[in-house]
Amino acid sequence: MTAPAAPGKRPSFADWRNWRLPVKFLAVTLVPVLFAIVLGVSQIRWQVEQSDEYHRVADVLDTAQRVEPLVEALQRERNSAVLSITGQQTDFQQASSDVDAAIKAVDNEIGDPMTYGSVVADRHRENVHTAPVVPEWNGHKVAIIGAGPAGLTAAGDLAKLGYKVTVYEALHVAGGVLMYGIPEFRLPKAIVQQEIDGLKKMGVDFECNMVIGKVLTIDELMGEYGYEAVFVGSGAGLPRFMGIPGESLKGVYSANEFLTRSNLMKAYLPTSKTPIRTGKKVAVVGGGNVAMDAARSALRLGAETVYIVYRRGMAELPARKEEVEHAEEEGIIFKTLCNPVEIHANDEGFVKSITCVEMELGEPDASGRRRPIEKKGSEFELDVDTVIMSLGTSPNPLIRSTTPGLETNKHGCIVTDGDDGKTSRDGVYAGGDAVTGAATVIKAMGAGKAAAKAIHEYIQNK
Repeated sequence: MTAPAAPGKRPSFADWRNWRLPVKFLAVTLVPVLFAIVLGVSQIRWQVEQSDEYHRVADVLDTAQRVEPLVEALQRERNSAVLSITGQQTDFQQASSDVDAAIKAVDNEIGDPMTYGSVVADRHRENVHTAPVVPEWNGHKVAIIGAGPAGLTAAGDLAKLGYKVTVYEALHVAGGVLMYGIPEFRLPKAIVQQEIDGLKKMGVDFECNMVIGKVLTIDELMGEYGYEAVFVGSGAGLPRFMGIPGESLKGVYSANEFLTRSNLMKAYLPTSKTPIRTGKKVAVVGGGNVAMDAARSALRLGAETVYIVYRRGMAELPARKEEVEHAEEEGIIFKTLCNPVEIHANDEGFVKSITCVEMELGEPDASGRRRPIEKKGSEFELDVDTVIMSLGTSPNPLIRSTTPGLETNKHGCIVTDGDDGKTSRDGVYAGGDAVTGAATVIKAMGAGKAAAKAIHEYIQNK
């Protein structure tokens, strides 16, 4: 027992009796406060864990842990990466921006779920091979015109419902814009081909080199061929031009032709029977996603300088922000607020330069964007040896000109009654770019799904 302090001496710090009152005070006042704080923190944590955002982040981090081995393998292979569009060994930085994006995302604390999803999907595609379930035939036949995203989606949904589906494709391979329009560095063709092979295993037939409107008509498909419904997903492959002097010169391409010959026909190869002339200085006229694809492809095909020539400003570019950023990162030069007015030739009839005029933005036009106005006396010449026109596309007139009673609008697009794709012809449905004009892959796929559902209801209710 500790002795009490002597009179006149300062109390000892170690004497517990000197601390009894303060301890009692703290126990009475602070313990309830601490308990309330702990309880409050626990309640907040519970609420956070129930939130969608918490689960989203948790899922992302969990996915990151699962894909780390794959990303490490990608890092080990970066020195041996090849540029698939040319088949020639090259520097990793130029060849695989998609791999860099995956690695960067895993390195981030949270990262991008879309990137993780892409990596995981690739892993699943390469390692999981499950045979599709082939449903029993329900006794009905449907024809699909066009093997692009809308047609492939409609074909898959109808095949799952037991329909005998035949897809008629004008080109020599199925896939549509997924094959001929989107470059390999953005969408590897092996992925598209695997989807097509999956449809074949489900019983979908593909008839390539079949130009509907020329080889066969819709009336013949629904008559002597016995199809109860037809879905038109033929896309919008007819390119637009400016109508300026020099557009017929050698070295002037539409973006549609340039990308098709590069992606599908491999015209860049030395052994190609239809070689493509890339040039060292390329001007791509337009500002959409297709223009970005054409510009980035030209860079990969050997161009030293690539310009995006667009009549409005950077803020008005219709291309997705990500596509513009990728183009800038790769060194594409944006010459905005200017417009070509003439293309000049050298002595051999090839492009040598273009004359452009500077533009300024006025009041908004019908599209809601500010209308570009030409600045008088602002002409200048840009030295280029290749020009790629990326000004949009419209549907080919073959189908509408050979199908009596099929209503189209002034742009040549098929008119449908609502989102289900029903046209003015009984049993004929349409969707994708053939209806909307040039749009996105995901919109075309959505139209294909909606039309497949409507076709099923139409046939079952006949």
